Amino acid sequence: MYFPLTFTFCSVDYFLGILQVGTFTIKGQSIITKVLDAALACGYRFIDTAAVYRNEEEIAIALKELLPKYGLLRSDLFLTSKLAPADHGKDRVRQAVLDSLSRLNTPYLDLYLVHWPGAGRLPSQSPANRNIRIDTWRELEKLQNEGKLRSIGVSNYLESHLKELLSATTVKPAVNQVELHPHFPQKDLVKFCNQEGILVQAYSSLGGHSSHILLADPQVKQVAKVEGKSVSQVLLKWAVQQGIGVIPKSIHPERIKENFCLDFTLSSESMRALSSLKIDQKYAWDPRSVV
Repeated sequence: MYFPLTFTFCSVDYFLGILQVGTFTIKGQSIITKVLDAALACGYRFIDTAAVYRNEEEIAIALKELLPKYGLLRSDLFLTSKLAPADHGKDRVRQAVLDSLSRLNTPYLDLYLVHWPGAGRLPSQSPANRNIRIDTWRELEKLQNEGKLRSIGVSNYLESHLKELLSATTVKPAVNQVELHPHFPQKDLVKFCNQEGILVQAYSSLGGHSSHILLADPQVKQVAKVEGKSVSQVLLKWAVQQGIGVIPKSIHPERIKENFCLDFTLSSESMRALSSLKIDQKYAWDPRSVV
């Protein structure tokens, strides 16, 4: 079951998953609290984390303090977490989910994703990955039926992984969260997901946490100048304007607010310019080796 929620902030209607605050690489209680304080203040209500980020407990502690500050309840938030690659398989999934629920101090997660198509304890080329993926998904279906997970999805899945999943299970993934930006637009994957009713969420929208190549691209900077917006804003809006979710992250309150206010429309010329960059570059981990 896919749970659509609509909030209106900065004069923009944000559908489920279109704009989330990311927490990858953000650790430390004071930093997590500062980030979520700034995010909630400007209107974010969707929070993305994962078991491998090792910050679920810190997020829970921050929210216990911040929700009363903003007059919010748990039900006002949309929390996403993810299954670690090491926790693939029917014997591991349930405990992994229960552990995330405990760390986040919540009886349910709004969205839970399989973080990686390969099992952490197997070589990426092992055919056993296929069966383990299916076993993992079937366990998640059970947990969804029990109400512990309201929606389930995947991350870093290629079209081949999705077709395999769709042919062998009964619940369609609500989301596929993948690296996606103008240097790596994944047009065929986006088209397939759209055809199947799977929401695409983009991570590394700004080119990855350790690279500034995309942010420094002259064509991207020119679009930002023409539009009168920051480079980050036009990169995020490029995805949002296509119905693709984004998960911007920052530890700086002013950038958190800037990334949230996407209440503008890129011109068709700007969209074409961003969609036709001649660079094909991936900046994060690559699932193309996983059978």
